Amino acid sequence: MPTRTRGKVLAGGAVVLLLAGGIVFLLWDRFAIGALNAERSAALAMGEAVYQSACASCHGVELEGQPDWRRLGPDGKMPAPPHDASGHTWHHSDDVLFNLTKFGLQAYVSESYQSDMPAFEDVLSDDEIWAVINYIKSTWPEEIRRSQASRNNQT
Repeated sequence: MPTRTRGKVLAGGAVVLLLAGGIVFLLWDRFAIGALNAERSAALAMGEAVYQSACASCHGVELEGQPDWRRLGPDGKMPAPPHDASGHTWHHSDDVLFNLTKFGLQAYVSESYQSDMPAFEDVLSDDEIWAVINYIKSTWPEEIRRSQASRNNQT
């Protein structure tokens, strides 16, 4: 085979290999992203289910919290705050949210602070707590998610 023909064959083969590699990369990326999205969707669905069964009775089905959540109730306890964008949940890092949920409020507030918020250490697994936190965060507008994420980087 003449050198010129061999060069064209090699160049054509290289192009075919590059195209095939690109197609494999795109398909692999699409399937990998699809698998990650499916996994994320399943985790968010679990978080929502756990939230609805363990948290919604106080914090609201729509994460709206109890009325007048910034004022002591007649029982001397603070009402459950909202976990939507109108509340203060997003002002805390993920670690603080996890620890508040798992161990209760007393590690972060004075003993005089009264609340009905229980510790979920013996009720929910760590994975369930993280799923709830991620579900709550998924409902926030992008700007608030970015603001809360910056708190994670500060800890």
